[in-house]
Amino acid sequence: MTISSSLSAGVSGLAANAHRLATISDNIANSATYGYRRAVTDFHSLVMGNDSGRYVAGGVSATSQRLIDESGALSSTTNPTDLAVRGRGFLPVSSSAMAGERGSEDFRLTTTGSFRADEDGYLRTPDGQTLLGWPAELDGSIGTYPRDTASGLQPVRVPAGELSGIATTEVTLAVNLPATETQEESLGLPEELTVEYYDNLGTTQQLGLTFTPTVPAAGVPPSNEWTLQITDGASADAVVGEYTLVFDDSRGAGGSLATMTAITGGPFDPATGTFSIDVAGGPIEMDVGLPGVSGGLSQLAGVFAPLSVGRDGAATGNLTSVEVDPGGFVHAYYDNGESRRIYQVPLVDVANSNGLETHDGQSYSLTRESGEMLLWNAGDGPTGDIVGFAREESTVDVASELTQLIQTQRAYSSNAKVIQTVELSLAEETDLPVEISVWVLERSELIPLRVCSATIAPLLVRMLDMCVWS
Repeated sequence: MTISSSLSAGVSGLAANAHRLATISDNIANSATYGYRRAVTDFHSLVMGNDSGRYVAGGVSATSQRLIDESGALSSTTNPTDLAVRGRGFLPVSSSAMAGERGSEDFRLTTTGSFRADEDGYLRTPDGQTLLGWPAELDGSIGTYPRDTASGLQPVRVPAGELSGIATTEVTLAVNLPATETQEESLGLPEELTVEYYDNLGTTQQLGLTFTPTVPAAGVPPSNEWTLQITDGASADAVVGEYTLVFDDSRGAGGSLATMTAITGGPFDPATGTFSIDVAGGPIEMDVGLPGVSGGLSQLAGVFAPLSVGRDGAATGNLTSVEVDPGGFVHAYYDNGESRRIYQVPLVDVANSNGLETHDGQSYSLTRESGEMLLWNAGDGPTGDIVGFAREESTVDVASELTQLIQTQRAYSSNAKVIQTVELSLAEETDLPVEISVWVLERSELIPLRVCSATIAPLLVRMLDMCVWS
């Protein structure tokens, strides 16, 4: 009947607005929670098969949805491993640090997190989410891993307490030799130079370079020739290379290296300007410049001058910090000035992010509604990049939530009023005060006069009011 359907509609209205009040309360409570995605409630009308001559109230139902595809603003922090995704995509995380203990149910997604090294060196958030990534090889390269599964991902572990030493593999020389020493009547004194390099253990070793000029006989033009001898301090000053250097004295190319001939040691490559010597820890490539081109070894009038001496590698150093670049590469920095790549953190993309299942700590898991995942390099494809020293703020607008809170309170009160009115309309005589029972008995006399129930109900309400005020 119509009165009963009105009661059901009022009850459904109370339930729907209570549902909406819950989402608003959750949004306001998490307005300062990093990475929080606001939830919204939608109302849907219910139709109970009305016909043209009669109306039956159906009521309302409510459904909620979390808008995970919305992004919050980024705020800066002082922690280098505070990470946030700028744009589309999610960071892969796990609730278990050990790779062997991690199952598919532990795989989660998040858009931001304050990751710090725990007692075992794993980058974790305060609520236990561990950052996942692909480990790098010793040379910093990233291997080939599957892109449609998380099986290749491992917990990112900081090499805390570990020392780093990088062996030298290349030395670059730019030295000027005095042209007057290759002329007749010169003393022919050798010029010496010491070049440091790092062995495989990060220990500093030395290469001894001796340049000896070739002095021509009297009346003979300058020889423009030198002999280079290289010794290795790590091998008890053993000779590891000996070369004959001849310099050009022509106009335009005067002073540049013309030829370099190996006596012992690796051959000189004129196409690259390099040669290789074998020291105690392995081969080192020496770069002395291209023939006929300035910038490497030269012979010009003046004094012996080491213009530039460079090398790669580094001595033993301690870890100072770990940072993540926009491409998702995790770099370890050491106090010896060196750095190395240790992991790559990919970004996870799904077709329907709003279909993800929500968990504690602003983390999500895959569902049938979200679609299959795909791992991308940060900044490639549809995904954004990763920002360090940053956290993503909540997507909640407190002013908008407070406005909706007022609307919900009004709607809730109105539905409560509907229930109160229906309850009065269905009241029986035994439920009414004795003082007005006589008047109620006369209600039957109104029925033959075709007075509708819609008129009787307000009359009874007025009677109740009169009784209360009396």
